[in-house]
Amino acid sequence: MLNWTIRSEHKPTLSQTFENDFKKYSETLNSPDTGFFYLPQNQQLLEESKKVYRQFSQKKYFIHVGIGGSALGPDMFLKALGSNKGVEFIFLNNIDPDDFSRQLSKVKIQESLIYVVSKSGTTAETVAAVSILLKELQLAGINQENYKDYFVFCTDPETGDLRKLAAEWGVSTLSVPANIGGRFSVLTPVGFLPMLFAGIDASKVLTGAAHLQKRLSDKNEGEDFFKLASWIKDLHDLNVRQTVIMPYSSLLKEFSAWFVQLWAESLGKDGKGLTPIPAYGATDQHSQMQLFMEGPKDKTIFIIEVERFQHDYALTNQVSTPSFQTLAPFSLSTLMKAELEGTLAALTENKRHVVHLKISKLNEESLGQLVLFAECLTVFVGKSLNVDPFNQPGVEAGKKYAYAWLKSHS
Repeated sequence: MLNWTIRSEHKPTLSQTFENDFKKYSETLNSPDTGFFYLPQNQQLLEESKKVYRQFSQKKYFIHVGIGGSALGPDMFLKALGSNKGVEFIFLNNIDPDDFSRQLSKVKIQESLIYVVSKSGTTAETVAAVSILLKELQLAGINQENYKDYFVFCTDPETGDLRKLAAEWGVSTLSVPANIGGRFSVLTPVGFLPMLFAGIDASKVLTGAAHLQKRLSDKNEGEDFFKLASWIKDLHDLNVRQTVIMPYSSLLKEFSAWFVQLWAESLGKDGKGLTPIPAYGATDQHSQMQLFMEGPKDKTIFIIEVERFQHDYALTNQVSTPSFQTLAPFSLSTLMKAELEGTLAALTENKRHVVHLKISKLNEESLGQLVLFAECLTVFVGKSLNVDPFNQPGVEAGKKYAYAWLKSHS
């Protein structure tokens, strides 16, 4: 089970506005317009994904087309848990032409499944990627009547351009529920289909998330969670407005990237917000940690510990120099533990605001818990800041001006 402790001079308590904040949070979780919290109970979405997987399970390459929440979550799961089915994955999640070329050089289009994820079906970057892939298919002699053998669309259940295109081409579809936004969508077919192709047990992901639900929603059982959320809001009001997310695991590096979108896009509105800073240990002890340790005290630092790694290496050696002999009695995981504990002690000594999160090991269940924990924390903090954690007007404004620029240059 996911656990956490807070190290800070500013002690965690339920804020004066807690009862009102909790009411807004609870109403949000149970609103028909907000569906992310109860995704662990929605087995139908997983069964639909399994049906599509069986249809295309012979494919050797999986091309995931999407951007933002349509790609960060699935990429995070695959990087964290790996792939054991021999399928080669590429994520076309940006529009850098050079990266596009490099990525496409890794696949054989004739043996690929192209998974296009866009709720609206109008996302410019996704449309651009599909346009390029259509040319690749045509060069391979694959025409529209055969697109159904190469594409799967994941989109709005009823409306949108991809839904129309799927009907025209006869392409299989999966749905993002209408009440789930992109950055909250990884526990839907957005994440399920790539998980299935990677051999990740999505049902265990949902089980892990379900085990944490009461602690994230019940006022009594979840007191430690609500004290954490209230503490973050209190620190925000004291101008502690940056949030470092730092797992001590290379495999969780993309979890930091996923969290950055969730935290920034959900909370950064109306002149309010908490700026997320991605990091990972022990690597960033040799770069960003100098700032975290001795820079401005305007950061909340989340340190994520994996208590048991699945592999380990003894550091025994025959080198006589002191640096080698100091490490010789230990293992790589013990060194990681020492680095983490050293960082926690130093941050505490320097009176930084630290949250120490622990998972027993990195697997489907623990990752499911981390996802739901981060989503619920985001929503509670958003509600306590009186911002809507589910919209993104700043993103939409940028899209509008991008299209205006294209029109002016057409």
